[in-house]
Amino acid sequence: MKDIRIALLDMNNNHVNQGFRNIKEISETFQQNSEENVIIQTFDVRFKDEMPEIGDFDIFISSGGPGTPHREGFEWENRFAHFLDSVFEHNKYSEDKKYLFLICHSFQLASIHWKLGNICKRKSYSFGVMPVHKTKEGREEFLFKNLQDPFYAVDSRAYQFIEPDHDRFEELGMTVMAIEKFRPHINLERAVMAVRFSDEIFGTQFHPEASPEALIENLKDDKNREAMIENFGMEKYLETVDRIDDEDKIILTRNQILPRFLQFAKKNILKEVESLA
Repeated sequence: MKDIRIALLDMNNNHVNQGFRNIKEISETFQQNSEENVIIQTFDVRFKDEMPEIGDFDIFISSGGPGTPHREGFEWENRFAHFLDSVFEHNKYSEDKKYLFLICHSFQLASIHWKLGNICKRKSYSFGVMPVHKTKEGREEFLFKNLQDPFYAVDSRAYQFIEPDHDRFEELGMTVMAIEKFRPHINLERAVMAVRFSDEIFGTQFHPEASPEALIENLKDDKNREAMIENFGMEKYLETVDRIDDEDKIILTRNQILPRFLQFAKKNILKEVESLA
């Protein structure tokens, strides 16, 4: 029986982070519920300059993290760019596909690397539980299958991806799957919130791994709490805290997107093994 090998890429640069803990929890739950032998290994990409060899793993999940997604001249940036291209190119020509999920900071890095649009600083830091709207293509996306439209997800970012280059998307065969809340009366670009980069590579600006416990922990940080109050007002902030553990909001998002991605990857990996046997 084939082992399923998962590499978790920690992009937090040695900052304490609830999100990465959540990614590990979801991966370990998948490990415990699988009949197959699932091996999980963690790589500290930015702080320790660790990077997985793509031949050694089947599935990669790359986390959010602090700071600018634009290049600052670190060695890990070249290695991460090479990693993105290696997975993308490998899948074009190889039967044994590699599956990659990119979250927040990783999503921004990939969007910059593939020149998909304008990734710029927001006027103010965004933090909270946001409605995320599916695009027409997003309504057919199996990772979003059991989510309402809009669905709710945790947002935590100083940067945004706006003005997608549709010609570039078409050239690379990529698709915008979700955007920020529609506000037709406000003349501002809606940020891109999810992209299907390929059949095997998916990314979200929001945090599909977030749990109510992690959100409550994050709100103990003054910066996050103040950002949320500034963006939504005190009334909305209190309402969000009150609804934090509603079954149809971030709990549903957490229980759907990453677990479905892992199951999809596993099913296809095992199918590939059978076809080669």
